[in-house]
Amino acid sequence: MGDHRLQHDQSAMHVTTDDHVSGESTPTALADLPPSAKLVYKVLEYEGAMTQAEIAEQSRLCSRTVRYALTKLEGCEGVNRRASLEDARRSIYWLSDA
Repeated sequence: MGDHRLQHDQSAMHVTTDDHVSGESTPTALADLPPSAKLVYKVLEYEGAMTQAEIAEQSRLCSRTVRYALTKLEGCEGVNRRASLEDARRSIYWLSDA
């Protein structure tokens, strides 16, 4: 795929794509996902394993949107999930090794 960068501004965080530069490996199905799922993917790529609340905080997306994005990413096997060791009611999400 292309070179993806997170850009911060005062209102939100955006993912941009530069298609002429390659070198990162992202799942092919990622291109077909909604923008929120792509942003969640990039946050996990840069920050590592996180809870849904942490992803929402980093991405500035509401928790409902993050939950939807994670469901989409799990459906295309882009992320993995396990119960948190500190609080079993929460899940930890990280990128798949695909």
